[in-house]
Amino acid sequence: MSASPSVGRHSRPAAPREPVPPLVDGERLTRDEFERRYDAMPGVNKAELIEGVVRMPSPVRLDQHGDPHSCLIGWLWVYRAGTPGVRSGDNSSLRLDMSNMPQPDGLLIIRPEHGGQVRIGADGYVEGGPDLIAEVSASTADRDLGEKQEAYRRNEVREYIVWRVVDQTVDWFVLRSKQYERLAPGTDGILRSLVFPGLWLDPSALTAGDSARVLAVLQQGIGSTEHAEFVARLAAAASRVPDAPPL
Repeated sequence: MSASPSVGRHSRPAAPREPVPPLVDGERLTRDEFERRYDAMPGVNKAELIEGVVRMPSPVRLDQHGDPHSCLIGWLWVYRAGTPGVRSGDNSSLRLDMSNMPQPDGLLIIRPEHGGQVRIGADGYVEGGPDLIAEVSASTADRDLGEKQEAYRRNEVREYIVWRVVDQTVDWFVLRSKQYERLAPGTDGILRSLVFPGLWLDPSALTAGDSARVLAVLQQGIGSTEHAEFVARLAAAASRVPDAPPL
């Protein structure tokens, strides 16, 4: 009597995978589910989870967002270029907590190996609150200064900048005792970061579109004694970390 054929583990066809639902603006999701759906939508390049709610911005105009965004990113990049131990980001998604995965317009971090407070996951996402976040705000001003600001505060983003384009105003907040306070300008009207020494901004020049003045003030900050001391501290912190990656 011949033996009955054994049933192998692959003899049954695999059940078809359920399609991943798309992101829907206003839907309430966990961060894991938001990330799963976002990863399955390669054609979408801007979506956020803010306090558990999906936010998908509408197309942006050059005057109200595109041009200001490029100016803001340029300002952050020039500072990063002159400050070894610092990284900048443009539209990078952040794993803040289980209800928040924002995608801010710009950010600055102190590299983890130089003493920064975030970590970079194996898949390249920033995990934790960056040292500084910057947003260009036109139609999203209420959200940027409301639920998003609260999420950043709770996750200890140390400095938060909101450029309200329509109002021609720059709000710069500093985290003190777990609450945001407005950063006061100097007598010369210049805003000077407390977290990133040498990161100086003339808000009037920024809102007026005077890029040359914005960069000139920033270069003054990068040339200051406080900036040189900051760079030295970052280098010293890296020297205490074995096998720290190159700057």
